[in-house]
Amino acid sequence: MKADKARIIRMIRTARGQLDGVLRMIEEDQYCVDISRQILAANAILRKTNTEILRAHLQGCVQDAFCCEDESEKQKKLDEMVSLLEAMSK
Repeated sequence: MKADKARIIRMIRTARGQLDGVLRMIEEDQYCVDISRQILAANAILRKTNTEILRAHLQGCVQDAFCCEDESEKQKKLDEMVSLLEAMSK
């Protein structure tokens, strides 16, 4: 992974903490809208984390493939990115 591991780990731990909070809120029968807001916050940090990882991938792995690899490796990297973009748009 080319992304800043320490930063990514912090973000994932934050999301995990938010999800733990959501579980507690559900167990305690807290207000639905408050639970939903916490879920949205966890989603936001996960999206941001994914963006950071993909940015580093494009600037590292994909750029390296286009600089130094053969055509099949370039196509593989492009196909991976297209597949990820399709998954993200669902």
